[in-house]
Amino acid sequence: MEIFKYMEKYDYEQLVFCQDKASGLKAIIAIHDTTLGPALGGARMWTYATEENAIEDALRLARGMTYKNAAAGLNLGGGKTVIIGDPFKDKNEEMFRALGRFIQGLNGRYITAEDVGTTVTDMDLIHEETNYVTGISPAFGSSGNPSPVTAYGVYRGMKAAAKEAFGSDMLEGRTISVQGLGNVAYKLCEYLHNEGAKLVVTDINQAAIDRVVNDFGATAVAPDEIYSQEVDIFSPCALGAILNDETIPQLKAKVIAGSANNQLQDSRHGDYLHELGIVYAPDYVINAGGVINVADELYGYNRERAMKRVDGIYDSIEKIFEISKRDSIPTYVAANRLAEERIARVAKSRSQFLKNEKNILNGR
Repeated sequence: MEIFKYMEKYDYEQLVFCQDKASGLKAIIAIHDTTLGPALGGARMWTYATEENAIEDALRLARGMTYKNAAAGLNLGGGKTVIIGDPFKDKNEEMFRALGRFIQGLNGRYITAEDVGTTVTDMDLIHEETNYVTGISPAFGSSGNPSPVTAYGVYRGMKAAAKEAFGSDMLEGRTISVQGLGNVAYKLCEYLHNEGAKLVVTDINQAAIDRVVNDFGATAVAPDEIYSQEVDIFSPCALGAILNDETIPQLKAKVIAGSANNQLQDSRHGDYLHELGIVYAPDYVINAGGVINVADELYGYNRERAMKRVDGIYDSIEKIFEISKRDSIPTYVAANRLAEERIARVAKSRSQFLKNEKNILNGR
């Protein structure tokens, strides 16, 4: 892998390799863009097959966080940490404290959070060495479990997508299929049930299905049958890459709006949805409630303020639809454009400010 060539292609700022022999820490911190502010992105622990795979994942995820934070209206850039190791076998206190010291050494350029393979407990250990961490225990002034907030953001984004497709954001009487019934999806189902929507659900975990069926009167179907259901809205809340050549032709829904990451198997599948006239709410915009929530911790967590910002996901989704229509582009491209336009505006403003400051210093 030609690292500098890759970094130049996508305009990365920094790649940091972190090694601590005593604890076994091998981690990579990628900082993509700090135009809007310090880079915020979680610390992921995974059993990568090769070090190159870990580097690629860190870079890819950091760039994704730049777009996610920008589209969410946060004054934060994008970054990510990946820790090479088995999260079930290789963790120890010294490892996360060592990582905390590396993060502290970046002097605020990067702020971490919980991610795949890491927990609140791990964040608390990092917090022993640095304040540049979010998602810590509520005892330290954190926001706690982000799942309900993420679910609320998806709910609000779904309503905006329904308005685009049906002319009204009312979900009462709508039939909505939900794929995956984890913590976020369960809370989403609660919001939908309370508004009067009819639920069709699936999961590979029978206990999760039973809970939603019992609590919200949902209809359960087999995992491979969820795509072909006669529904108004399809909400993918489990795996990524589930919108692909095999599944898209089965869809009868007019709207796709869910919490899963990386729903499009390939960008061409976003083009395919656009051609079919299916209203797609881009995943990294609609599922941004969690990152908006933890970002509020940086100002001293205030739940009312955080929820108000999460409520703005409705407006962000509407803006994406406006850009899509304005420029005749698929919504996934419009989401990228929304983020890129915001970054460009701030970069231009900063450049003009520095130019003015230079002129003042030179007596012009």
